[in-house]
Amino acid sequence: MANAFFSDLLATISERGRTLLRRVGSFDDRQDASGLIELCEALLSGRGEASGTAMAREVLDRYHHLDQPERLAFFETLARNYGPDPEKLAQAIKAWRARPGDDDASDLHYASEPRRQELIRRLNRAPGGTAELVAMRADLLDVLKGNKARDLGALDRDIVHLLSSWFNRGFLVLRRIDWSSPANILEKIIRYEAVHQIRDWDDLRRRIDPVDRRCYAFFHPTLIDEPLIFVEVALTEAIPGAIAPLLSEDRQPVPIDRARTAVFYSISNTQRGLGGISFGSFLIKQVAEELQREFPRLENFVTLSPVPGLMQWLKEGSDVTVNDEGRALLGQLDTPDWPGNAELAAQLRSIVEPLTAYYFLKARTPKGRLIDSVARFHLGNGASLERINWLGDLSPKALRESAGIMVNYLYRLEDIEKNHEAYVNQDEIAASSSVKRLLKNEGRRFLDMRPP
Repeated sequence: MANAFFSDLLATISERGRTLLRRVGSFDDRQDASGLIELCEALLSGRGEASGTAMAREVLDRYHHLDQPERLAFFETLARNYGPDPEKLAQAIKAWRARPGDDDASDLHYASEPRRQELIRRLNRAPGGTAELVAMRADLLDVLKGNKARDLGALDRDIVHLLSSWFNRGFLVLRRIDWSSPANILEKIIRYEAVHQIRDWDDLRRRIDPVDRRCYAFFHPTLIDEPLIFVEVALTEAIPGAIAPLLSEDRQPVPIDRARTAVFYSISNTQRGLGGISFGSFLIKQVAEELQREFPRLENFVTLSPVPGLMQWLKEGSDVTVNDEGRALLGQLDTPDWPGNAELAAQLRSIVEPLTAYYFLKARTPKGRLIDSVARFHLGNGASLERINWLGDLSPKALRESAGIMVNYLYRLEDIEKNHEAYVNQDEIAASSSVKRLLKNEGRRFLDMRPP
């Protein structure tokens, strides 16, 4: 209610300010990048709250009318001309060198801030500004993908810097989603499901309505009806190794008094414009604690997770240590219906499982990061790598991306902080003995342990 009142108040202030702008008539209606930049300059130079709010709303509205080439021109101008003020920065550097100290360092910090950061802050004051900036960042990601040679990285870093502050974990609110939740939110759960497609409303109901199912979503105060992350949970007796039994239409619900395991089988980020922005660690811990309050008998909190980068690494990774025979065998992963060939599947298992253990425990990107984005999320949240599940997902997408492999990440509540600190500070991955044993078995006949 308070959020709605505040939003209405902002909208009223904005509309009155826009009326004032129309009366003044100081800006033309050019729907191109240059006209938009002129309005941005006015927004940065103004001080009035009402006119500034209105002008910010006008900038965002005009941005919507730009086609893709004009949006690219707009982004390029922000990247090129809206950096730090060179004269102020030079003066601050000179002052700090003459007398280094905390005060001068603070001046240096403010002088080095790009002008586009203040522009983004002022745009955020417009009614609905936060959601608009998230959408604008999604557009920027599209431009970056299609124009890799364009020097837009600084602009993206500045937007990420501000969005990371506005979307940290302290602002997020956890809410349970069930069949009585508003229809517009339920529709978004269907639309945004990124791991296991929800086919229709009946499929959604099977995932959130039965007694052994739960769904939770994190919301931000400025995006009231937009879930940022949602987590689908199955309550089971034991830790599962395959997804099909959890999603089967004719499965029998697990009696709550027999449930000992909470399985986070789908975790979806819904806002593309927030891609690469961390909401902070321990989000899953918060869900686990909520479940434990409702179901005190729960003993295990695990995921059943995909491995979306595995197949690409098996095909292209420079550190995939296989001999020629092994390489030919891995090529069979591209053949149709290979899981139905028991002999071939057994041969592939003998090579793919240990390579998967290597993929998690040893393989890294050129920047030294874990390759798999899902692994980075869960290990950064304090989980341990519990089990590698052969043919855990036989869907075409899973076979294409991960050779059907799924993994269980274990959230042991008393170890979460310790695992998180070890991963973040020492790059140590908490893993079960069964996973580590797979790594020790790398020296099978298909694997070549010589340096690649």
